[in-house]
Amino acid sequence: MKYQDIELVNNKKEHSFELTVDGKRSFIDYNHIKETYNLLHTEVPESQHGQGIAEAIVEKTLQYLEENHFKMVPSCSYIQVFLKRHPKWNKLVAQD
Repeated sequence: MKYQDIELVNNKKEHSFELTVDGKRSFIDYNHIKETYNLLHTEVPESQHGQGIAEAIVEKTLQYLEENHFKMVPSCSYIQVFLKRHPKWNKLVAQD
């Protein structure tokens, strides 16, 4: 991941995880209830599509969740596809 030196920001006020690359904000919107984050939507500026930013922000977000002992509900279609390609992260999916 070439964005490993860029810090992931948990913007609690905006309910989003954010990654700023070349001055442009990419984000994952979420709802947070108790120990679970419902990951709703991933967005990268159109001018930065195809640069691996979406994958980087998802991976950084999942690392954050794991390090802080949170679970997730992957409502975002991009994150669902990411989990199929990287099944090791399925351990973070909240069980009913």
